[in-house]
Amino acid sequence: MSSTKHMVLGGLFEANGYHSSAWLLPSAQDNAATDVAYFQRIAQIAEAGLLDFFFLADTPAARTEKLDAWTRGPLYMNMLEPLTLLSAVATATSRIGLGATASTSFYEPYNVARLFASLDHISHGRAAWNVVTSSNDFAARNFGLDRLPPHNKRYAKAREFYEVVRALWDTWEDDAFIYDRAGARMFDPAKFHMLDHQGEFFRVHGGLNMARPPQGSPVIFQAGASEPGRDLAAETAEVVFGAAVTHEEAVQFYRDLKGRMARFGRHPDELKILSGVSIVVGDSEQHAREKWAYWQDNVHIDIGLMYLKTDLETDLSDLPLDEPVPLHRIPESANFTHVYFDEIVGLIRQGLTLREVCKRYNRSKAIFFGTPVAIADQMQAWVEGGASDGFMMAFPVLPDSLVEFTTTVVPELQRRGLFRTAYEGTTLRDSLGLQRPANRYTLAREAAASRPVAANG
Repeated sequence: MSSTKHMVLGGLFEANGYHSSAWLLPSAQDNAATDVAYFQRIAQIAEAGLLDFFFLADTPAARTEKLDAWTRGPLYMNMLEPLTLLSAVATATSRIGLGATASTSFYEPYNVARLFASLDHISHGRAAWNVVTSSNDFAARNFGLDRLPPHNKRYAKAREFYEVVRALWDTWEDDAFIYDRAGARMFDPAKFHMLDHQGEFFRVHGGLNMARPPQGSPVIFQAGASEPGRDLAAETAEVVFGAAVTHEEAVQFYRDLKGRMARFGRHPDELKILSGVSIVVGDSEQHAREKWAYWQDNVHIDIGLMYLKTDLETDLSDLPLDEPVPLHRIPESANFTHVYFDEIVGLIRQGLTLREVCKRYNRSKAIFFGTPVAIADQMQAWVEGGASDGFMMAFPVLPDSLVEFTTTVVPELQRRGLFRTAYEGTTLRDSLGLQRPANRYTLAREAAASRPVAANG
């Protein structure tokens, strides 16, 4: 594995792009959301640009209310199950990492362990699991609940869930499968380790019926920005998606999260923090901003209000659009996604009108506008200024925004020595410069064998 450090660049992909008006543009493909070949082509473009990973966000639910509004910006309303889709994408790519969300609130640990271990084998070591607790009651109602459990309870469950999954990935030691035809033994029973877990949330007695993943453990992604979310990330995550909108906020988040790691016996280099960003390339900064303004003008006000309702956890649609939002309409706290909630509250407290809040709200992603050189300048300033180790890029319009970035900005970053010119290895861990975790049972046996034997007296 190469020791050369480079800017980490990952992409967050949604059918036609992450801008809520992307599906309305003349270049948009109507059936992109369920077209496997389309996603394979997008991933191939990203891989040609040497991006570290191709990532799919997910929620196990459709919206079931206000459908006249959701039809204007149909986020999560038509999408393939991400592990199934990534397995297909794996067959069309060879180096780019493949990451997806799976909720600790609505899966079972054994299912997640098996699914992501399978993806890691299918892709030859390119899988990543984004550990989330889910953040909407649409999902809760699909699983027999009226609403999500309290935030702290969800994170306590997530912590135990993660431990069970990691233990299941260690069911088999790396050399357990020996394929001894002469002795008629496929595996060494001594290197199979059954898990007997009895915790607050889960009881698991058994083992994973699959060889250890090629990476030992698929790479662990997280995005929590609350206090319990940051602690869980400092203890367990290997890649964190930051949610700061400004450079100063990103520096504070970076220092805080990396500073927590020592409490869990971890070195800061074991975690990559990626700032969420939308990138808009233009012939000039003005041209780039005009492109964004055009996309924004296509956003129907109904969907803007719906995003606010979802993330602020209250309905503001009864208020005048062109007057400031009264401060007393802000809820006291959030139970869903704290960082989105805080962004909206910040916009309201600036005295913006409701229409302006809808236009400005970007779900906690910075936006870089400009020429390829100017965008590379901004990215370099964030990384060298201690704001991030790289970027989680939500491409606004696909495939256009991705093609523009990979063919103009990536070469500029390479010219400056800030980004790779070839993949460093074959696994996602190779690309990210992360160590492959040793099997816990192998380590324990080696430690026991190295201890001196007490002399008989």
